[in-house]
Amino acid sequence: MKNRIFKILIADYGMVFVLLFLCVLISVLTISDIHPEDPRSGRRLAGLMVKKYGKDINVLVVARDIDADRKFAKAIQEELTRLGANVVGTELGDPYSVRQRLEKIGAESVQVDLVATHNFSSKWKIFSGETLKKLGTNHPVLEKLKVVRPPSYRWPTFLTRQNLISILNQNAPIAIMAIGMTLVIITAGIDLSVGSLMALAAVVSAVCVQEFLGAAQASGLSVMLAFVIAMVVCALSGVFAGVMITVFKMPPFVATLGLMMVARGASYILAGGADALKIEATSVGALYSTSILGIPSQIVIMVALFILAHLVMSHTSFGRYVYAVGGNETAARLSGVPVVAVIIAVYAICGLSAGLAGVLDASHFGTGRPKAGEFYELQVIAAVVVGGTSLMGGEGKMFGTFVGALILGVIQNGLNMAGVDSYRQMVIYGGLILVAVLIDQLKKKVIKPAAAV
Repeated sequence: MKNRIFKILIADYGMVFVLLFLCVLISVLTISDIHPEDPRSGRRLAGLMVKKYGKDINVLVVARDIDADRKFAKAIQEELTRLGANVVGTELGDPYSVRQRLEKIGAESVQVDLVATHNFSSKWKIFSGETLKKLGTNHPVLEKLKVVRPPSYRWPTFLTRQNLISILNQNAPIAIMAIGMTLVIITAGIDLSVGSLMALAAVVSAVCVQEFLGAAQASGLSVMLAFVIAMVVCALSGVFAGVMITVFKMPPFVATLGLMMVARGASYILAGGADALKIEATSVGALYSTSILGIPSQIVIMVALFILAHLVMSHTSFGRYVYAVGGNETAARLSGVPVVAVIIAVYAICGLSAGLAGVLDASHFGTGRPKAGEFYELQVIAAVVVGGTSLMGGEGKMFGTFVGALILGVIQNGLNMAGVDSYRQMVIYGGLILVAVLIDQLKKKVIKPAAAV
C-alpha cells in the first residue's frame, strides 16, 4: 500500500520535488554577500545612523539616478526626517556630480557628518580614504565626513525577492503560451508556430497604433484595441491551423511548421524589414509596467490564466472533451464528442495565448519586434512536457505545466548566474525534452501498472 502511494505521488508530483531540489541546489551554489539597496534597507540605515550617532547629525544622501536608487534615497531621507535628523540634501548621479556637490557644500561651509549611500556607490573613488582626506583638508566642515551604508549579510542570491520576481516575470510569456500548448499536446497535437505568432502579435500591435490609431496621440483605449486586434489575428491563425489539421487531415507538425514560417515572414514584412517598429504612444507600457500589491501585472495575468485553465480542464465539458480526443479520437467521436470543433478550439486558444504573449512583449519593449519569440516554441514545448503532459496525448495537467515552466525558469536563471550562453542553454532544453519523454514512457510501463494494482 505504501509503495503504491509513493509511486502515485512520484507520478503526479515528481516534478514538484525536482523543482524544490533545483531551488535548494542553486541556493547553496549562490550563497554570497548580499548588499541591500531597497527602500526597507534605506529606512533601516537611517535608524542605525540615528541610534549610533544621535539626532544631531547632518546627512547627505547619495545614490545613482535610477528608479530603484531614487526610492532607496527617498526612504532614507523620509526616515531621517521622521527621526529628527537633518538631511543636508540628496545627490542622485555619478562620482563626478557627487564630488561637485561636496565641493559646493564645503565652499558654503555647510556641515556634513555622514554620507548615506549603498554598497555600490560607497566604492566610488570619491569616497576612498585618500580623496576624503583631501576634501577634509580643503574644507574643514568635511574633515570628519564618514560614509555609511546598509549592513550586508550572507544569503543565496537566488533566493532574493528581486530575483524570484525576475524569474517569474521573465518566464511569464513562455508560461502563458504553455497554457495553450498544453491543450494542443493533450489532444496529441503539436504547435510549432507559437514563437512566430508572438512576434506577429507584437508587430500587428505596433502597426495598428502607428498607422491607424493615432501614433503618439493614441489613447490608452486605442492601444488596448490594437492589442485585442493582434490577439484576434493570432487566434484566427490558430483556427486556420486547426482547420488544416481537421478538415484537410494535414499532420499538426506540418501545418504549424508552415504557419510558423508564414507568421515570421509576415512580421518582417509588416515591420518593413526593420529590427523593431517603435510604438510612440506613451500608454503602451502600462500593461507591462503596472503592478498589483507590488507584483508585476504579467505575473498576475499568468497566475490568473493558469487558475482559469485548471478550472476549465477539471470542471467543464470542454476539458473532458479535450482529454477524450487525446486519449482516443475515434472513441471520442463515437461518444458524441465534437472532435473537429475541439481541435480547432485548442489551436485557436494556443494562438490566442501566443498573441497575449506578443502584446506583453510589445508593452514591455515599446516596439513590435519581428525577432520576438525566436526559439520560444522549444521552451514552451519543454515546459509542457517537463510538466508531465504526454506527447502521446490524453494526459496532462495545468499545474504540471506551471511547475514545468518554473523548472525551466529556475534552470535558466541558474545558467545565467553561471554565465552559460544561450546556445548551450538550447542544448539543455533539448536534453530536457528527451529526458521528460523518456520518463513519460517509463511511467507508462512501470508506475501506471503498479498504481492500478
